[in-house]
Amino acid sequence: MFARLGRVVAHHPRVIVVGWLVLAVLGYGLAVLGVHGESLFERLGTGEPTAPGSESTQGRAILEDADESGTSLTLVLSQVDPASTELADALAPARTQLAEIPGVASVIDPLVLPDGVENPAAAPLVSQRGDGFLVVVDLEPSLTGAQHATAVDAVAARLREVPAELRSVAPRVTGIVGGTPLIVDEITSQVEQDLRRGEAITLPLALVVMVLVFGGFLAAAMPMAGALASIAGGLATVLGLSYVMEVDASVVNVVTVLGLGLSIDYGLLIVSRFREELHRLVDHDEGRAARRRRGDGAVAAAVEATMATAGRTVAFSALTVGISIAALLVFPPQILRAIGAAGCAVVVIAVLTALTLVPALLALSGRRMLRPGVLARVPGVRTVLARTSDDHAEEGAFSRLAARVQRHPWLVMGGVVVLLGVLAAPLAHLELRNSTTGLLPMGSAQREFVETLATDYPASTSPAVTVVAETSLTQATAWADQVAELDAVATVDPPAAAGPYVVIGVRPGSLDPGGAVARDAVQQIRALDPDFETWVTGQAAAQIDFVAALAGGAPWAALVVALATFALLFLMTGSFVIPVKALVTNALSLAASLGVLVWAFQDGHLEGPLGFVSTGGVETYVLALVIAFGFGLAMDYEVFLLSRIKELHDQGVPTDEAVRLGLQRSGRIITSAAAIIILVFAGFVSGQLLVIKEVGFALAVAVLIDATIVRLLLVPATMTILDRLNWWAPAWAARLHRRLEITH
Repeated sequence: MFARLGRVVAHHPRVIVVGWLVLAVLGYGLAVLGVHGESLFERLGTGEPTAPGSESTQGRAILEDADESGTSLTLVLSQVDPASTELADALAPARTQLAEIPGVASVIDPLVLPDGVENPAAAPLVSQRGDGFLVVVDLEPSLTGAQHATAVDAVAARLREVPAELRSVAPRVTGIVGGTPLIVDEITSQVEQDLRRGEAITLPLALVVMVLVFGGFLAAAMPMAGALASIAGGLATVLGLSYVMEVDASVVNVVTVLGLGLSIDYGLLIVSRFREELHRLVDHDEGRAARRRRGDGAVAAAVEATMATAGRTVAFSALTVGISIAALLVFPPQILRAIGAAGCAVVVIAVLTALTLVPALLALSGRRMLRPGVLARVPGVRTVLARTSDDHAEEGAFSRLAARVQRHPWLVMGGVVVLLGVLAAPLAHLELRNSTTGLLPMGSAQREFVETLATDYPASTSPAVTVVAETSLTQATAWADQVAELDAVATVDPPAAAGPYVVIGVRPGSLDPGGAVARDAVQQIRALDPDFETWVTGQAAAQIDFVAALAGGAPWAALVVALATFALLFLMTGSFVIPVKALVTNALSLAASLGVLVWAFQDGHLEGPLGFVSTGGVETYVLALVIAFGFGLAMDYEVFLLSRIKELHDQGVPTDEAVRLGLQRSGRIITSAAAIIILVFAGFVSGQLLVIKEVGFALAVAVLIDATIVRLLLVPATMTILDRLNWWAPAWAARLHRRLEITH
């Protein structure tokens, strides 16, 4: 099948390249430019991750149904005396003009109340420090989407003008405008900025690495072309998903990183194998290659051979990665399902570009892929390229490394396992968080807005924990007294009726809405078990329920991935031992990566170098993403290495020699691909959104550990120790493998 695909690509390369060009332009046009009327970034949402059907989600839905108010925008004025008699007159024009904006329901500030700041009703609107106050604008709840957006823009713009208008009576006054729509806009805008920043950093660096690997721009450009097409297809896919499900803003960067990394990985393997096959087919006697006619069939034969070998490996690798990512669909939270669906689609796009676009470009380039590039003529650069560019020698740095490992396999294996265990140790105190504005960088206007409200205007903020009770106001009030006596509870707001329900605001003894104290408050309230039905919601409650959803889906996801991986590696190798070993080594590698993530982000050891403020934990869905994506990428490199070792083993080469030669033939590709994908992930660590930093950092560490410590040391050591046992399988399984095996 793959050889036939290679023949088709070799004979119709221009059609394939033009087809991909059209698809890429269409993808970018739809997703980024919004030529159809609305870009992808305009369709993204953001919010606290939730678990469908959980108690916190049900409670939130009840509150939303009972809430008849519209959106609010708030101006926080600081460094101004709210009791100043001149302020009322200075603020009056703005208050009047705000009220006249279509869609505005009310404008409230303490100065409009009888007796001003002395009125008890003004307390929530006045800073506890006495140096500021709030101006709150409520919109009509009946506004349509377009009307709502227009009103939000108009109100926000007018509120931002107020501080300058008050400086005649309050020279030092400053102001911040905030509200839910502005928070969402800032997060989605940050996603777009981080995406552009990441691509601007990683694509040039990736190109430089590929030039070093291949010795010239022409060969390096092939995987890059596939990566650009994959990004376009990935963004278009996410756009399509946004019409059938709610897509969180973070999905875009995660999917883009995955598509970029996989495309370059697969492109590297295809280009490297094509050059190897073309070297084998073309006579290298001086001058003869130049005199051969283009139509002698060597290029087409090289494409066909590449697809029959590396093409099959790429397809198999993509299948293992896709299965790992598809495991996210097992979990109930929609954000994980969206990433799982988009991730699977991007894997398909990445493998399609690698199996069609890249070989088509190779067919068009032909023998030029063997000629030294322009850079090779530069004396200093020529020396560097001679050391870094790919070669086809049977002996080299990787075979020598494998030989050294094979001389002391038990020592190497023990040392690697101990090292991975040390790196994984911080996992013992892992804390999971569902952050919102905490994901925004320090200095962000909306983060500053939320933090100012929490510290200076606590009475105007929503309580960290909210209880919805289906009972009478009298019973709820009596029960609220019990809640107030709980150890983790500081105060309880007076219960308020909301239709057939009663809403009770609970404020834990900590300002951190997702911290340990808030979580203790949720668990203590849920343990009370009154005679009527209650729903406890809020950030801490949603966090607890989300973690429970992860824990409930994890065994099924792990089972699916383990069985599928075992089956695929068995079909590839005919062994029962190699799949089990791969699962164990990948688990060790992932545990080490997650341990480093906890040390860096939860413990805050890299706050300064990476430019973030720790939330005291790791974002809940980051854990699931890193495991799914990290396992898939680890299997990527496992397949690259095993395919070469199995190829040699099938030719009768002894296991030790097959491992040594297999590592020599695949080691450069594995380390080069790993270096590029680390650069890709590191580029996104430079972004400002915390969740993207965490994902990029964790996956960069996962690839670094897997492509070096695991693939170059642990795998050769364990395969040397096992020797012939590597290829063991029961007799019935061996017969099955002979019928179904995946071979080159």
